Amino acid sequence: MTSVGIDAIAIHAGKLKLDLAETFAPAMGDEPEKYTKGLGLHASSFPDTYEDIVTMGANAAHKLMERKGLEPEDIGRIDVATESAFDHSKPVSTYIAGCLEQVFEGDFHHANKGERKFACVAGTQSIDDAYNWIQAGRNRGRSALVIATDTALYARDDPGESTQGAGAVAMLISEDPSLVELSTEQGYGSADETDFLKPQQQFPSVDGKRSVQVYLARMREALVDYQSVAGEVHPYDIRLVPFHTPFPGMVRKAAVLGYRHMIRNTEIEDALAEEIGPQPREEAFDGEDEYLDAVREYTDALQDTDRYREWYERVVDPTLTISRHVGNWYTGSVHVARASGLKELAEAGEDATGATMLVGSYGSGAQAEIHAETVQPGWKDEIEALDIDEQLESRYDLTFSEYETVHDAHNHDEERSFEEFTAPDGEFVFDGWGRMGERKYDYVE
Repeated sequence: MTSVGIDAIAIHAGKLKLDLAETFAPAMGDEPEKYTKGLGLHASSFPDTYEDIVTMGANAAHKLMERKGLEPEDIGRIDVATESAFDHSKPVSTYIAGCLEQVFEGDFHHANKGERKFACVAGTQSIDDAYNWIQAGRNRGRSALVIATDTALYARDDPGESTQGAGAVAMLISEDPSLVELSTEQGYGSADETDFLKPQQQFPSVDGKRSVQVYLARMREALVDYQSVAGEVHPYDIRLVPFHTPFPGMVRKAAVLGYRHMIRNTEIEDALAEEIGPQPREEAFDGEDEYLDAVREYTDALQDTDRYREWYERVVDPTLTISRHVGNWYTGSVHVARASGLKELAEAGEDATGATMLVGSYGSGAQAEIHAETVQPGWKDEIEALDIDEQLESRYDLTFSEYETVHDAHNHDEERSFEEFTAPDGEFVFDGWGRMGERKYDYVE
């Protein structure tokens, strides 16, 4: 079977920064540690007033295509994953294609375009679609452009406000990829849930406690399903585990549950039994509540063992570095985690070629997907081409009153105009409204 995967990646972060410890926490009357330690977040990225999901996606795609020397004729499909769309009919991919046609010769009239919606898992689903399109032989030698772009904006004083973020990840899906090859095996966990939704409204309705529970339950189901087709997964065969990361604290919960599942009936469980006892087995208890209490006690003890902490620091923690400073990007979240993990390995001088990543993607509503990815020989060149450090360093640091202003600027219910905080330079910008209420875009040299 043809090797298919992610050939290249580019990231575009919102150009504004909200420092959670220094700016947000004092204004909210909170201790900084509530965010830096509890949520694991230090800052959020926000779009300037001329930025939105189209400009961020188009800027990421433009950067990727220029770096790879691509023209429109090389792209056979453009799929955009977002849960921040502003039109119920016209897909964001058409807007992005229109932007790119301003700067490239030729057009994308031949390209299949679409928009994927399933909360945060839609970016992974779009990659799956592109993978299947190529494996089916329908790509005519062309690659697919998958763009995950979102503005995660919450109502003021909502519990999720501190996890906000904005940015886009563009990925080129191709045969014989340079970055990672995708596994044929996938695992799913899916159920009809109402943990997070936007019923004809901009700001989400969130049941925070329920959302955490659903996230963990669907991830567990996806791992079990993945193992049913791929075989048992040993935690020390996995180099990185990029998770969907609404905030790093959520990943801490998911990682220990995954580790607990993977070590069951292994030599690791046997070795840990001397320290914390064996994992509880349901058949050993009279009732479900008693069993679940035992499982929680075991999991808490497992999380405190040196063996688990060392595994977490090596396999999971590297994937969280970027997320800590940009917040939640919804559909782009897990793809930021992948890039972050590989970036950490590259900077450490590690040769990760041939290493396996186990990717855990999730979308509220709810569905989780787990699949494996194998790092390819060209991975380091691709990761070193990322300019995310420069982007984060150059962001405009908002005061709290400026944050309130930019929050209103991106609130669909507000019709006032706001001055920008930064000057666009070599990028696509929002340029007003057309005669039918469509959004217009321009490229600023």
